Amino acid sequence: MTAAAPSTVTFDGRFARELAEMAIPWQAERVPDPRLLVLNEPLAAELGLDAAYLRGADGVLLLTGNLVPGGATPVAQAYAGHQFGWLAPRLGDGRALLLGEVTDAEGRLRDVHLKGSGRTPFARGGDGLAAVGPMLREFIVSEAMHAMGIPTTRSLAVVATGRPVLRERMLPGAVLTRVASSHLRVGSFQYARATGDIDLLRRLADHAIARHFPGAAEAGNPYVALLQSVIAVQASLVARWMLVGFVHGVMNTDNMTISGETIDYGPCAFMDAFDPAAVYSSIDETGRYAYRNQPVVAEWNLTRLAESLVPLFHDEQEQAVVLAQESLAAFRRQYSAAWSAGLQAKLGLPGDLDDDVASPLVDELLSLVQAGRADHTVFFRSLAEAARGRSARVRSLLADPAAFDAWAARWSALGPDADAMDRVNPAYIPRNHLVEEALDAATAGDLDPFMRLLEAVTSPYDDRPELERYAAAAPKDFGPYRTFCGT
Repeated sequence: MTAAAPSTVTFDGRFARELAEMAIPWQAERVPDPRLLVLNEPLAAELGLDAAYLRGADGVLLLTGNLVPGGATPVAQAYAGHQFGWLAPRLGDGRALLLGEVTDAEGRLRDVHLKGSGRTPFARGGDGLAAVGPMLREFIVSEAMHAMGIPTTRSLAVVATGRPVLRERMLPGAVLTRVASSHLRVGSFQYARATGDIDLLRRLADHAIARHFPGAAEAGNPYVALLQSVIAVQASLVARWMLVGFVHGVMNTDNMTISGETIDYGPCAFMDAFDPAAVYSSIDETGRYAYRNQPVVAEWNLTRLAESLVPLFHDEQEQAVVLAQESLAAFRRQYSAAWSAGLQAKLGLPGDLDDDVASPLVDELLSLVQAGRADHTVFFRSLAEAARGRSARVRSLLADPAAFDAWAARWSALGPDADAMDRVNPAYIPRNHLVEEALDAATAGDLDPFMRLLEAVTSPYDDRPELERYAAAAPKDFGPYRTFCGT
């Protein structure tokens, strides 16, 4: 069914037009009994979409792809990907559709994308569906990440479909409507390169430059500038993940965006007890995507992007490889700089502090936190109290309070800014035990716990005494915690 777009928004099909070889026109499966579960009204306003319309019958159909706005060209996107290190040359949107693009209130082009909308030609034997729980997980975690200022895809809505989904047991089905600056991935370039069609690869790169890094078009070598731009945004992104204790769980190359936005919140989690080896994904049996490995994997993924782009760098293969290697060498420097600056901010220290002073201080503190298996979020939030002269709480979290006292004496002498610390150390994150509690209730039909948690995590830095439960560490009997991708 096709209809006029809600309000005055115009939907476009730019990706489908410009990269038809990577887009299969497709329609979402009919939803038997759609019911809106949650709508992100502030995001709808950003997109120029009328929230009242989206809550109505036609709006809910639009959010499931059962009503296609005029100008939209729903497509399943093609991409490849290294999954746990193994190349799958043809993945693509097996249960998702790019509904179309809209221009938001700031003039930025944004994708409107459906997840769980039914089987596509890329489904590879899957049912193409999604369950309420995993879609609400993506909604709450992505919106929490946005509230913390971490680049991310956004969640516009979750709609229950009325169709049961078989996983380990029968579950209520749902469709997530996701918004992103684009859905271009490292795997998109791997796919284009694998076709052997250099013109397609070039057009894809030009599309990415125009959409995300227009300044690269003015560089002496635009395609090297594209790679360098992606390296820079990914170095910053992964550092931000690490600073809040976020574990993505499935950093395959098809789950790394060109834009530098976090995408695909499947088996993700936030660390409870600080543990560099933390793994939550049930399918990550070797710990490839453990917390501490995320920067290493990001660099590995970016190397795969560089390999894909090499034919565009220079006519001489040897020189092209040199350009790729020189660009990749910047990742570790950029990541280290972002990580160090972020940790100094978490400690309330000035950004221009000499590295010879900052690095030993940071390393010693992380050793203390790890030895005590202190809750990552509670510890850093409590550290601001110590900066105000109240250290009892933070000392109680550690196995060696005396060692902390010695560390704190050196730290305090540097004059940490407690108010600045409260602006970067969240009080509220999507804590794993609270997420599971909310999703279990929502699956059974009760959305109240989900909405209360959403309220907490979307204002993560504002202390609210009535939300004390949402700031507390997990109960001692919670865990070991495992997450699942939802397919």
